Amino acid sequence: AAAEEEPRRLRAAAMAGFVRELERRAGPALRLEQRAAGGVGCVVWDAALVLAKFLETGACPLARRHVLELGAGTGAVGIMAATLGANVTVTDLEELQELLMVNIENNKHLVTGSVRAKVLKWGEDVTEFQPPPDYILMADCIYYEESLEPLLKTLKDLTGPDTCVLCCYEQRTVGKNPEIERKYFELLQRDFKLEKIPLDRHDEEYRSEDIHILNIHRKHTVGPQ
Repeated sequence: AAAEEEPRRLRAAAMAGFVRELERRAGPALRLEQRAAGGVGCVVWDAALVLAKFLETGACPLARRHVLELGAGTGAVGIMAATLGANVTVTDLEELQELLMVNIENNKHLVTGSVRAKVLKWGEDVTEFQPPPDYILMADCIYYEESLEPLLKTLKDLTGPDTCVLCCYEQRTVGKNPEIERKYFELLQRDFKLEKIPLDRHDEEYRSEDIHILNIHRKHTVGPQ
């Protein structure tokens, strides 16, 4: 395996885009590789920075908690959670696994919990991610209309009564974005309660008027389903 590892590493180095450093309150910064080409999952978006830094405020106790990140992209949010003691699974499509692995490898010396990458396609079977995690993290996952229903199905399939979903998104005012956001939250509220985390509870530096963090829980249902 080691002989195989080397060419893979060299290939990863050749593909390396540009590194984004994300400073931490305690200890060295996370170093996150991005890819110059390859779609939306390959760069660290502002919402990911805001959510990662919010986790550091300690508002949600993460030590020894089971955490799942959806649409992880570069893995910034999930890896930050792992440096705060959480046991994290970062998930995204097959084509982003290599970038996730590179970033896990680059930051593993900072991890105090654990972190692994797995493929999870929204709308598909989630049996292997059971039992429900304590936290589900999502940063900027709402931008394609066709992915709303599969994403909601996955959220419903993954959440237990005590799962806390933290969803961070940048409010976009162009094109179809406002309509997609409206539809998403409308559908979400059928099964979930949403609570907006006030701006003054975000990291004092990494915050913005148009980036929102929502605390989302399953509605408690009574009687037969």
